[in-house]
Amino acid sequence: MALNYIWILFFVIAFVVALIKLVFLGDTEAFKLLVDGMFDSSKSSVMDIALPLVGNMALWLGIMNIGERAGAINFLSRIVGPFLNKLFPDVPKDHPATGQMMMNFSANLLGLDNAATPLGLKAMGSLQELNPNKETASNAQIMFLVLHTSGLQLLPVTIIAQRFILHAADPADIFIPCIIATYVATVVGMLAVAIKQKINLFDRVIITWLGGLTAFITILVWCFTAYLTKEQISTVSKVASNLMLFAIPVIFILGGIRKKVNVFEAFIDGAKAGFEVSVKIIPYLVAMLVAISVFRNCGALGYINDGLRWAVSRLHWDTRFVDAMPVAYMKPLSGSGSKAMMINTMQTFGPDSFAGRLGCIFNGSADTTFYIVALYFGSVGIKKSRYAIPAGLIADFAGIIAAILVAYLFFG
Repeated sequence: MALNYIWILFFVIAFVVALIKLVFLGDTEAFKLLVDGMFDSSKSSVMDIALPLVGNMALWLGIMNIGERAGAINFLSRIVGPFLNKLFPDVPKDHPATGQMMMNFSANLLGLDNAATPLGLKAMGSLQELNPNKETASNAQIMFLVLHTSGLQLLPVTIIAQRFILHAADPADIFIPCIIATYVATVVGMLAVAIKQKINLFDRVIITWLGGLTAFITILVWCFTAYLTKEQISTVSKVASNLMLFAIPVIFILGGIRKKVNVFEAFIDGAKAGFEVSVKIIPYLVAMLVAISVFRNCGALGYINDGLRWAVSRLHWDTRFVDAMPVAYMKPLSGSGSKAMMINTMQTFGPDSFAGRLGCIFNGSADTTFYIVALYFGSVGIKKSRYAIPAGLIADFAGIIAAILVAYLFFG
């Protein structure tokens, strides 16, 4: 229901803003810009997102099928099961969804966007099998989606690469701030959903795992800063992510051989579902991306930023962070739009400026809530998202606040 109201609001706001531009400012191009954006985004949602996703879906669903037959997914489920069973009490122990969710989280941690999406869609499909009401998001699906949209990422490879392209003095200097901001977003999102679902957050298993994860991230950050140069951080991030990306299918294949599985046949059987899932999500992608396009093209984000700058200046606060806020506005709406805003911010103010660095931290602090809700829930036919969007936006907001604070701490 929330997605329905938000979708309507995007169109109404775009129409009102464009009408004001036409009547009071004489902008005869206002509606043309909206119409052109509608056609461009509808085409892009199919040609640039859905169709390329077919190949990725086929590849990773095939690999996942090998992993399932080889027992790798069940093995992973047993390792992380105690923790995820507490966060997902409605998912039976040793259910394949547990391992699939962990695979998705692992891909996100390593910044493997192309692998994370198919793995996540597979996990959402498994959770849908357990869902008693097929059109309404279950508690487990909401928790999974919010953890995914919070975008916990330890290796922001694409952001570092983009800063290198734009000749930043230290492309990897946003590495630690990104980790801190995205971790805050993830923990806040998890807590928000856990409180709503009345999950016992003081359970020994949850505290132990959260404490262990926090300690791991702290040690990782300390090791990177104490023993590696900026250039080495960038290199290690790139090598580690790609090494893990290729190691996953190799490990699954070797496990399949050990279990005497026909790995090629298993891959083909799993890959067949890739096209079906990709076609199913096209209407949801078109609907959401067109709405985001008209909202962006009407200029509403610019007006929001002008209002924020005025309010901040009236409070006599530092206004440098406002220059990067368009990245934060776009991040919950569109990953490509947020990336474009990040690049534009670095090009306008410089990659080593405060705004340029903060824009990168914003981009690495969370994932695209509205896009992911449309993609993941659309793939399994869920029409009622319940409180998934508000919870995801709470995580996004926490990531934004954390990003601003750590940017002033590291670069202010």
